[in-house]
Amino acid sequence: MRKLIASTFVSLDGIMQAPGGPDEDPTGGFTLGGWTFNYWNENMEISAAGFDGKDRELVLGRLTYEIFEAYWPYQPADDPVATTLNAARKHVASRTLTTLHWNNSTLLDGDVVAAISALKNQPGLDLQIIGSGNLILTLHAASLIDEYNVWTFPLVLGRGKRLFGEDAKPAALRLVRSRVSTTGVVMSTYVPDGGIRPGSFASAAPSERELARRHKLARMASHNSNTP
Repeated sequence: MRKLIASTFVSLDGIMQAPGGPDEDPTGGFTLGGWTFNYWNENMEISAAGFDGKDRELVLGRLTYEIFEAYWPYQPADDPVATTLNAARKHVASRTLTTLHWNNSTLLDGDVVAAISALKNQPGLDLQIIGSGNLILTLHAASLIDEYNVWTFPLVLGRGKRLFGEDAKPAALRLVRSRVSTTGVVMSTYVPDGGIRPGSFASAAPSERELARRHKLARMASHNSNTP
């Protein structure tokens, strides 16, 4: 079975929207597009994390596909990233697109989870998601992603589309690689590590004040859940 790898850029508060430029994705009134620009240097190797799709097939959501389709085919012929992405086989998840104009692109048929499961079971190169936040959430919930490359940039955006929001499936991850760029970008690779394994630092014999605190929180939670 081939691996499914997800790679994305995020801010310190988990925002992944429009990292490349102000016009990339202004939906929701997002005005901070291009927030990664000032942190790039020659030591940030994108290929190892799959951001150039080298030796992989791409799996893209509609929005990321449309951004890429409008950009990469129009870059200079000697741009190595453009050359790789333009040549790569691309699988696109969309409920609205009917025609794809980017070379070597194919729409996924039917249910995306079933389609990606079928792709993983076919022989071939590993599958690479770039960006595509909604698609990552769907495939994360289905436990189909085998590796996460998350580059965390040292800034807080405050609003925008998050990599993992409140609806994300709880899951443990294990860090397998990490390094830091000279500009402070933390480049980390994680793999799934089962479910959440809660524990407690609380005393086995809580104080009366602690019991009262818990009772107070329980009453507040019950009141909030019953408030329309």
